[in-house]
Amino acid sequence: MRVTIRVRPGAGRTAVGGELGGPDGEASLVVRVSARAVDGKATEAALRALADALGLRRADVSLVHGATSRTKLVEIAASPADEPALRDRLTALRQHC
Repeated sequence: MRVTIRVRPGAGRTAVGGELGGPDGEASLVVRVSARAVDGKATEAALRALADALGLRRADVSLVHGATSRTKLVEIAASPADEPALRDRLTALRQHC
C-alpha cells in the first residue's frame, strides 16, 4: 500500500495527523517531526513516526520517492488481510489535527 505524506521538519513535537491538499488534488497525510531537514534526519524521523502511528515496525515502512522533498511517497508493507484496518487507521489520522 502506498501513501503520500507531507513532512513538516522542525516541529515542536513529533505528531502524525491532518491532511494537506496538493496541486494534483491528492491529499497528503501530514507528519510533523522535531528533526531538522539535514542529512535525511527528518525523512527517517517521519518514517519512524508513521510506523509508530500505524502500529508497525519501522522496517514495514519504506521510502519510494521524495528523499529530498517534503512530499514523499511511502510504501507500507501489509498483508491483504491487514490492509482494511490500515486504511481505517490512515483515514482516522487524516481527520485528526
